[in-house]
This record gives sequence, C-alpha cells and structure tokens, in this order.
Amino acid sequence: MCQICTLAVGAGLGLSRWLGVDDTVSGVWVGGFILSSSLWFYSWFSKKYPKLHTTFYMLLTTALMYSLSLVTLAWTGVLINKLIMGIVVGSLTFLLGIWADKKVRKIKGKQLFNFQKVVFPIAFLLISSIIVWIITKR
Repeated sequence: MCQICTLAVGAGLGLSRWLGVDDTVSGVWVGGFILSSSLWFYSWFSKKYPKLHTTFYMLLTTALMYSLSLVTLAWTGVLINKLIMGIVVGSLTFLLGIWADKKVRKIKGKQLFNFQKVVFPIAFLLISSIIVWIITKR
C-alpha cells in the first residue's frame, strides 16, 4: 500500500466524522485506514530490513496495528459495537479492493488506468459505506 491510499482513507474518515455519519459507516473507513496503514508500514519496514519480508512479520505488523488502534479507541471511550462492526466490514472490503486490483492486473497484464491501485480499494470502501449507510438507516 502507498501513502496516497492511506491519506485518501484518512481523509474519508475525517469527512465522515465531520458530517456526523453513523459510527458503523465511520468504522468502515477506520478499518480501511488501519489496514492500509498496516500494509504501508510493513512495506516500508520490509524494504529497510529485507530479512523480515515474510508473511509472519506482515501478520505481526497488522495485528499490532489493529491492537494499538483498538486499545486507543477503547481507552478514549470511542470504541462501541457499531464502530467495531464497521471496522470489520471496512477491513474486509479494503482487502477485497486490493485483491480486485491484483486480479485485474493479472488478467489484463497491466493496470487499466493511472492510480488503479489506489482507486480500487477506495471505491470498494465508498460502495460498502453506501451499503452500510442504507442498512443502518432502516
């Protein structure tokens, strides 16, 4: 993951909180942000220390990032069930966006457009946010 992706997810989270959007929808962006940050940090760390470029360290980095984020949210009293549900949905959706980007690149042999690596995960988060918003409005 790249810094642009992490920045875009963070901006989406800030915008949703500013607009007073439901915590479940905000959680979608929090989940995407945590996963994006985890993958970006792992990518940077594994380039700096190539011996640590393993699945184990990627999972460890991701688990630590989620733990730190969730503990911080719980400590500040912000962590509620709706936010946790959104974080799960957002993380899975972000992963699906990454997978879709890689699948398209594999099938086509190249990216379809500039910044596809950023657009796919963000688009998946946006679509899932709309779906979650519609579900929570009932």
